[in-house]
Amino acid sequence: MLIDSTPHSDSSIRGGSFLLNETSVAGAHVVVCDDEPDIRDTVCEYLQSNGFAVTQAEAGPALRRIMETQHVDAVILDIRMPGEDGLSLARHLREHADVAIIMLTGSSEIIDRVVGLEIGADDYVGKPVDLRELLARLKAVLRRTSGRDRGGSRTEVEGQRALQFGSCTFFPDAHKLFSAQGEEISITPMEFQLLKVFAEHRGRVLNRDQLLDLAHDQGWEPFDRSIDIRISRLRKKIESDSSKPEVIKTVRGVGYLYA
Repeated sequence: MLIDSTPHSDSSIRGGSFLLNETSVAGAHVVVCDDEPDIRDTVCEYLQSNGFAVTQAEAGPALRRIMETQHVDAVILDIRMPGEDGLSLARHLREHADVAIIMLTGSSEIIDRVVGLEIGADDYVGKPVDLRELLARLKAVLRRTSGRDRGGSRTEVEGQRALQFGSCTFFPDAHKLFSAQGEEISITPMEFQLLKVFAEHRGRVLNRDQLLDLAHDQGWEPFDRSIDIRISRLRKKIESDSSKPEVIKTVRGVGYLYA
């Protein structure tokens, strides 16, 4: 069974609270890319019944065509597909589009989840798909990206509040990060949340649980190291030498420190 629609109590949904700002996700356009028609149909019908505009894509070529011709807010992307797999598609999306990405993975495929997060996926949902969990995670990701000022240059945000992360400049109100040369650096919604959390807790050591809680990502599981992967990706963008971090430091056995 690949779709789990069994009723659950709210407390059983790992994706977070349903008490989200509905106005931040109303009418968002979501593409469901999966090679299994039954899954696509069921997920699309459920999301449409919850106020989303949904388009189906059976494989990579269809997804690419949609991305080229339509505005898309989020992509729900299966990893295991014939032809071009979901990980390759996720890498392409992250390099060419400002879109939220949720991966569908087999419950035992931990390596796929790790690789997906390293590529830049915002979240993942295991199969069989729990529709209420998928909805909660989708809303949480879209809420983190709502109100983002997409596109533009550093000149257009110069008058806004700015924070320094090494040689990079972070504009939290515009959801933008720029290099010392003034070039915009692409960041995922979770990376934005982490920068914001570190800025608000400068000089304080934060452990993994605190970071996940403050970054509004309640989808973690026991022994989940996804926060380490995300910080590693973030360091590659803001540190002069990510192997010897000076901006976001590791405090061994405790957590991380924005110095």
